[in-house]
Formats: sequence, structure tokens, C-alpha cells
Amino acid sequence: MEEDKIRNISLLLIGGSAGSLEVLIAVLPQLKPLQNWAMVIVLHRKSTDDSLLENLIAMKTVIPVKEIEDKTPLEAGFIYVVPSDYHLLFEKNGLLSLDVSDKVNYSRPSIDVVFESAADVFGSRATAVLLSGANADGTQGLLAIQQMGGTVVIQDPDSAEMPYMPKFAINKMTANHLVDADGLVAFINNLGF
Repeated sequence: MEEDKIRNISLLLIGGSAGSLEVLIAVLPQLKPLQNWAMVIVLHRKSTDDSLLENLIAMKTVIPVKEIEDKTPLEAGFIYVVPSDYHLLFEKNGLLSLDVSDKVNYSRPSIDVVFESAADVFGSRATAVLLSGANADGTQGLLAIQQMGGTVVIQDPDSAEMPYMPKFAINKMTANHLVDADGLVAFINNLGF
């Protein structure tokens, strides 16, 4: 994919850890089809080579879910789920790269790595959502997204099963939006990409 093509795609990133899958299961069935943007979901998960998470997400939405392999082209209209035991990096030519470098925040995939890479490539066309979780992963990535002009959404810690992750982020920055699961549905369905 040429750089011109990726300039026409905007990106919604959703990151989370413990307690975030429940939010996604509630949100995904209510989402409208994606138009000129793509969604990338990065969740902390066990290091296995199965695709149970991808299959579960695909069952909960009418939006097509595309498997990520190294050098998969990013296309609008699809949901991508970061595979277990890889960091995901965005390339300026529109390809998705899988990386096996060291864990960050004890995690691979790391939300910070994915968000920071997206900030670098997509700038203000990136929106990042941080959900429930029990460690600090994601905050540095959100800061990078916001620094590049992107939008930051954080789950209201009062609605999170594991509030540490969203609370940690809120203590380090001011989110553009603070939402619960219902608020996240409305936010995504009204994205003005």
C-alpha cells in the first residue's frame, strides 16, 4: 500500500487488560459498520497461538474481523485483533508488522507499543481508547496519541472491573472523553473520521 492510501484511513485503537473483554463483548454487537476507518484491538492475553479471542470478537460483531499476519495491509472497514505474544507496529506504507522484541509492562502485546506506533504513523487521525486493567500499560501510548493531535478516550474507572489502568492514565493526563460501556458505543458510532 502506498503512503497516499494510508492517509485516507483513520484508526480507532482499543486497548485493555483484565475486565476489558467484558466491555468489548457488550459494545461490539451495537457498533455500526466502519466506513473510512479501521479498528485495532489490543488486549493483554496469554502467550498461546490459538485464535480464540479473534473468533470470540468475530462472533460479537457484524464488522468483519481480519487476522493479522506480518505485513498485513491495513484496510478501512475491518477490525484487527493484535495476536498473542507479538507487539504490533504500523508502517508508513500501510502495512502491519509483528514484532517479538522484549515485553513492555510485562506484556506482549503491549498497549503502549501499539498506541505509540499508531501515534507516529496516524497522528491526529488516531483515536485511542483505554479500558479496564490492572497495570500501567497504555498511559504512555495515550500520551503519544494526544501529543500528536489524536483523541484519547478512557473508561470511567467507576465502571471498570479493574480500575487501576484507567485511573493510572487519568492521573497522568486529561482525557478528551471519559466513558462507560454505553458511552463508548455512542462515541464510536458517532466518530467523525
